[in-house]
Amino acid sequence: MSNDSTTRGYLTPAAGGPAYDEALEREISRWIRGVTGLPAKSVFPRWTDPQSSIPKNGVTWCAFGITTVPLPGMPANIQVDENTSEQWAWESVTVILCFYGPQGASMATTFRSGLFVEQNNTELNRSGLSFNDAGTIYNLPELINNQWVRRYDLTITLTRKTVRTYNIKSIVDDNVTISTGD
Repeated sequence: MSNDSTTRGYLTPAAGGPAYDEALEREISRWIRGVTGLPAKSVFPRWTDPQSSIPKNGVTWCAFGITTVPLPGMPANIQVDENTSEQWAWESVTVILCFYGPQGASMATTFRSGLFVEQNNTELNRSGLSFNDAGTIYNLPELINNQWVRRYDLTITLTRKTVRTYNIKSIVDDNVTISTGD
């Protein structure tokens, strides 16, 4: 099956695209740990299979989840050479962070403050992501194992440019006949 524009049919990306799923979660986890100073075993993604073990009561930790990935506009298609086209899109990545434990509020506010430090954003940019917006911190205690645990939720929005490559050939020869089907 051909995967280029010389024959009819669907086209799939010709090369690897942007990071999603576990790869994107790893980048976000590194960022959270870098800004908060929490150890690696105290920051993990929500909604995984298998589910991570919840830290014991009395430990401050963070669980995060990517909740939406909207595409606010139309992608741009750029012909980069005779055989290849790139599709550029600007995505938003919405992430909910839930800070748990005795220092949950302190950690949530530390993280939110750290979002506005230029050096932290420069490090985030190395992964292709940019900080865009931080919401309100909500105090939402959670009952875990019949004990109330402090929980503070914060939603942030990141943006990134994604690039996908397709094998779309350009018309480079002027010896072409275009038929209208009449």
